[in-house]
Amino acid sequence: MTSATEPPLLFLDVDGPLIPFGSSSGRPRAAVTDASGNPLLTRLDPGLGPRLTALGCHLVWATTWGEEANEVVSPRIGLPRLPIVEWPASHTDEGPRGLHWKTRHLVEWADGRPFIWVDDEISAIDRLWVDATHPGPSLLRRVHQAKGLTDADFTALADWLRLVTPR
Repeated sequence: MTSATEPPLLFLDVDGPLIPFGSSSGRPRAAVTDASGNPLLTRLDPGLGPRLTALGCHLVWATTWGEEANEVVSPRIGLPRLPIVEWPASHTDEGPRGLHWKTRHLVEWADGRPFIWVDDEISAIDRLWVDATHPGPSLLRRVHQAKGLTDADFTALADWLRLVTPR
């Protein structure tokens, strides 16, 4: 188990939370022309990186983008290189029916440390499983995939952090 003085982890998914799937997210578009050919990257809000950093968490990529999140997403939203949760080769996992394939791995990665998980696929089963298996505080924040991270999401994250972070 890690030290209680370390900041909480914030596990961050890309598709949905950072790249909204709605036709119009109402967000400013990144000014960077996308050389990768991925038109969805223009949906990244360059203001998200500073807002995420300001939360004071230890940010960790929890996405199938893997290293590409550091190479393509981080520079567009103003984040440094982040640690990446390595997923098993197979996304099938033992657990209750409906448990997201990421859930067990994130709890293992957290190793008892307080954490936030921001994703667009979190369900009630994931919340129940984390509550039953993770000894530390956790916040599983489901983000609307068509909107991405919103002011309301940032408010909820900051409120939770004030409750669990020692002053």
